[in-house]
Amino acid sequence: MVTPVSIVAKDLTITLSELRNLMELRKTDAVKKIQENYGDINQLCKRLKTSPTDGIYGIPSELDTRRTVFGKNYIPPKKPQTFLELVWDALQDPTLCFLIIAALISLGLSFYHPPGGSAAACHATDMEEEDEEEEMGWIEGCAILLSVLCVVLVTAFNDWSKEKQFQGLQRRIESEQKFTVIRQGEVIQVPIADLVVGDVAQIKYGDLIPADGLLLQGHDLKVDESSLTGESDHVKKTLTADPMLLSGTHVMEGSGKMVITAVGINSQAGIILSLLGVGETSEKTKDKDNKAKKTKDSSEAAKNLDTVDIERGDEDVEIKTNEEEKPKKAPSHKKEKSVLQAKLTRLAVQIGKGGLAMSILTVIVLLARFFFINFVMKKLVWTKECTPLYLRRILKDLIIGVTILVVAVPEGLPLAVTISLAYSVKQMMRDNNLVRHLDACETMGNATTICSDKTGTLTMNRMTVVQAFIGNMHHRVIAEPNSIHPTTLDCLRKGIATNCAYTSKIVSPERRGGLPRQLGNKTECALLGFLLELKQDYEAIRGMIPEEQLYKVYTFNSERKSMSTVLKNDDGSYQMFTKGASEIVLQKCCFILNEDGESVPFEEEDYALMIKNVIDPMASEGLRTICLAFRDFPADEEEPDWDEEDDIIKDLTCISIVGIEDPVRPEVPEAIRKCQNAGIVVRMVTGDNINTARAIAVKCGILQPGDNFLCLEGKEFNRRIRTSEGEIEQELFDKVWPTLRVLARSSPSDKYNLVDGIINSNVTKQRQVVAVTGDGTNDAPALKRADVGFAMGIAGTDVAKEASDIILTDDNFSSIVKAVMWGRNVYDSISKFLQFQLTVNIVAVIVAFTGACITQNSPLKAVQMLWVNLIMDTFASLALATEKPTEALLKRKPYGETLFDIENGRTAAPEGPPTQHYTIVFNAFVMMQIFNEINARKVYGERNVFEGIFTNSIFCCILVGTLIVQILIVQVGGKPFSCAPLTLEQWLWSILLGIGSLLWGQLIVSIPNKCLCFLKEAGEDIVEAEDEIFEEEVAEEEKEIDYGERELRRSQLLWVRGLTRIQTQCRVVNAFRASLYDKLEAATMGPDEMV
Repeated sequence: MVTPVSIVAKDLTITLSELRNLMELRKTDAVKKIQENYGDINQLCKRLKTSPTDGIYGIPSELDTRRTVFGKNYIPPKKPQTFLELVWDALQDPTLCFLIIAALISLGLSFYHPPGGSAAACHATDMEEEDEEEEMGWIEGCAILLSVLCVVLVTAFNDWSKEKQFQGLQRRIESEQKFTVIRQGEVIQVPIADLVVGDVAQIKYGDLIPADGLLLQGHDLKVDESSLTGESDHVKKTLTADPMLLSGTHVMEGSGKMVITAVGINSQAGIILSLLGVGETSEKTKDKDNKAKKTKDSSEAAKNLDTVDIERGDEDVEIKTNEEEKPKKAPSHKKEKSVLQAKLTRLAVQIGKGGLAMSILTVIVLLARFFFINFVMKKLVWTKECTPLYLRRILKDLIIGVTILVVAVPEGLPLAVTISLAYSVKQMMRDNNLVRHLDACETMGNATTICSDKTGTLTMNRMTVVQAFIGNMHHRVIAEPNSIHPTTLDCLRKGIATNCAYTSKIVSPERRGGLPRQLGNKTECALLGFLLELKQDYEAIRGMIPEEQLYKVYTFNSERKSMSTVLKNDDGSYQMFTKGASEIVLQKCCFILNEDGESVPFEEEDYALMIKNVIDPMASEGLRTICLAFRDFPADEEEPDWDEEDDIIKDLTCISIVGIEDPVRPEVPEAIRKCQNAGIVVRMVTGDNINTARAIAVKCGILQPGDNFLCLEGKEFNRRIRTSEGEIEQELFDKVWPTLRVLARSSPSDKYNLVDGIINSNVTKQRQVVAVTGDGTNDAPALKRADVGFAMGIAGTDVAKEASDIILTDDNFSSIVKAVMWGRNVYDSISKFLQFQLTVNIVAVIVAFTGACITQNSPLKAVQMLWVNLIMDTFASLALATEKPTEALLKRKPYGETLFDIENGRTAAPEGPPTQHYTIVFNAFVMMQIFNEINARKVYGERNVFEGIFTNSIFCCILVGTLIVQILIVQVGGKPFSCAPLTLEQWLWSILLGIGSLLWGQLIVSIPNKCLCFLKEAGEDIVEAEDEIFEEEVAEEEKEIDYGERELRRSQLLWVRGLTRIQTQCRVVNAFRASLYDKLEAATMGPDEMV
């Protein structure tokens, strides 16, 4: 080993080109090359002036030297679009193109003034008075162009500012994204951009490798290289078979150390990007031969690549370099358009087409009127002298048509969506939501289901051991060290210190009086904190057994649910320590340490008692239970095959079972309650014990006492949704997921199947919109499959962040609720703008159309049109699309749900059970009749229909009796009456609709009778009509009999007879009133007056 010292350029005895050539090799070819040229990787490290154990010295002068010789770990981003390019992109909007064409036509017509005769000479009296603005007709076209210019500039400026914000955010992310390296023998974290060739970096599960390097030490290390090779299989990395680690690839399992050999544009990812001209080459000092060599090497590196997918911050660049399609230039900039934006753009085009049709109709009406008056009624002749005058009039009509088109086209609609989304994305950053995909913002407004992780999202992710079972004693509080046998204590100290990742540690608090900081895996930090409470120094053990001396490590993954580390002792024996899910590790235990530190047999009966008396009580309190165990491999036995994992991790001796508390975040119960009120179902998906998960679910409010919801483990979940052949069946799945609230001991595949099944389900009329949280590498498929994937910004791996749509920068569930609010706010903002836009559009078009048809001119002039367009589009977009969300948004159901929250009865089978849909229709109809019965009490236009209602007891009894019978029919009538029971809310809506009859009656009373003179008096011409019907019926009977026609005639006859009776009743009433009035008049008149 060489102790790192400060260096200069001449001390580095290996060149950049040598390292580039080496990193282009793969697997055994690379191993042979290293052996032939350098001997081994340690010798290569000497030539790089670094130490495999202590790393580089890391002083500024040394770092500058390495950057000068080998380059910086920085890939220049693609050149952003200029403001003019953004203006050009904005002009591609079809609505704006339509407006520009209209403006050019308007300008062309306004400047065309052909000479010709006077209106008097041509006898065109309706053309004698010219419009006051005819000489200023160019304003019409300029008004349109100015409106377009406003929209384009606002859109381009908005995109430009958004690009600037994105670049600033990307720089912030890059500055905050750090990687663990060893410098001067100390483990530190440095920004990725500060990595240099020669750095010794620690890599672990979930990391995105930031530079090319060679493996120094690996434990069960597997890497996903599909982004470079296209192969989906994980590649196992070892010193003897394949030590090559490439930038842009993901660590899927295990951990290890690597020495960095290429950074930035000299890495394999950088070489591919340099082929496409992304960024500028910083190696200006290279001669032509080196440049040619670089191009040749780059071509070789690209030859075997199908797809390169490299993440820089938030940006994904996908490059295809196969033989059939070689890129000739950098990928074009594509403007991200959300689903809502695309829908409303189509709506704007459709409205524009309607405006075009209206404008064409207006022109046709004006021209038809002009030709009819002058050439039909006045019988004028089209003469050569009058042609210019007639053409001018036709052109004026065309301008009016264009004016109507300008009013109709809603050019502000796409702008409103852009402003609303951009404003929401910017504001969501303040609410700890980093939006990576624009459409995710609006999609959250439709979310109906959230599948959330437990640890870190619902809980605080600050874990502490609060209970422990040691030496046959269940300690409800942490025991004193002297109460634990030294042998057991020694096993705990050694097992926890070495079987936790060396990157996990407890450090001093940042401020005085604060809690110690937990760095690394929180569960491992809890175990290390447990050692500290037992007055044990884990750092001393790690100092005696450095990470390089770990013989074999079986790292934690979702399948094992455990982690094991093998140590080789000086006498040739081996000792393995294991930790993991308590019930899983405990099943592999055959012995247990008693109170004297002795190993005693552990039988199946003991296992059942341990579950019942220790693990379940801990889990019921919401504690995560971890089992700690070990196994000795004597020196006199043959060394086992360490690759046969099932034969290794068995016959364990249980040391202890600990209960780890992870408190629920204080704000989570309220956030979940808001989700439930908003119609969003929250489901917990966790790898914890089912009792622990259930207890946390109750604390969070996901489960309430008395709820009939399911809590399942992964095994039971799979048993219920799969057929006997092991295939997932949607019909079986649909029986499980509606009531499922907690999925425990689940694997990433279980989470994916849950998300996929809910999305594909047809149980509900509206498709379920699913949001999912995830932090692990294996969560990536579920995050991709979900409608909205939330990755954890703190605990999440790079792979999970890359697969997500939104990154929670605080890992807090309450931030998801804020995302729902912003998503719904986007829809509300657009709805407000649409309400304003469409009403103004319709009124403006009607005014322009009717005015043009009646007065042959548009009431809205050019300058007025400009102002209307600015109000209607640009200003309204800014005003209505930038309102902040309120808590009221969470008090209604997700968008797209049906009225009254019921299923659509029109899709129900005719023979199916009664639906609430048609029951509400029937109930509302009956309510209308009941209230209309009250209306019918007054027939002479009286306003107060309730006057004297209680004086008629029979009327009141019939009214109340009808209502009672209706309630019984609806609530208990069932299938005989084709009714489904209604809720109180639905009854209130039915009554409200019934009250509409009273309002309608008041409206009818308000209409004067003289306005209804076109209606005939009841019974008029009835007798004549009846006689005609009889005659027609007799004549028809002589012909061929048509029974359908006969029934129709009979119905008509009954209707006529009914009207006849009404006429007779009216005559009787009139006669009665006349006689009564005569008697009253006679009684009041004197004898002289009677004469």
